[in-house]
Amino acid sequence: MFAQIRGNLNRQAKGLELLQELQAEEFELLVKRDSERISSLEFSIHELLRQLAVERDELKTFMHGTGILEYARLIPEEEGAEIRALMEALDRAEQQSARQAEKNTSLSLNLLDKSHELMLFLYDQIQPKQQVVYSAKGGYANSRPQAAIFSGRL
Repeated sequence: MFAQIRGNLNRQAKGLELLQELQAEEFELLVKRDSERISSLEFSIHELLRQLAVERDELKTFMHGTGILEYARLIPEEEGAEIRALMEALDRAEQQSARQAEKNTSLSLNLLDKSHELMLFLYDQIQPKQQVVYSAKGGYANSRPQAAIFSGRL
């Protein structure tokens, strides 16, 4: 039983290390604005998160409702210390991953805002400007700033 729990916790720790590496790579790609590689990397991150969730569920099922730290108190001291160390490492890795995910999210949302601002600016630049001109009748002409299918008199 101890070997299964230790193996599960080790797999989770290695998975979180890989997640940190993928998140760091994602941040670099966000800085470079390489959207094609970001989207493929996102699939890898999501699959890894799914696998980590499966590992957690398997551990919960295997433990039958007993907490890991509670289990660590019940087993011999050296094995319990190993379990506690793995749990601390998992907790640190989760915290680091959460911080990196926050950075990545913040950067991607900022890039989205800048792209939206640029799109609005370009749209404003290509939009025809309303010009005040005289009509054939000697008054100001009514111009339509929006595109119109029909023009002329009915």
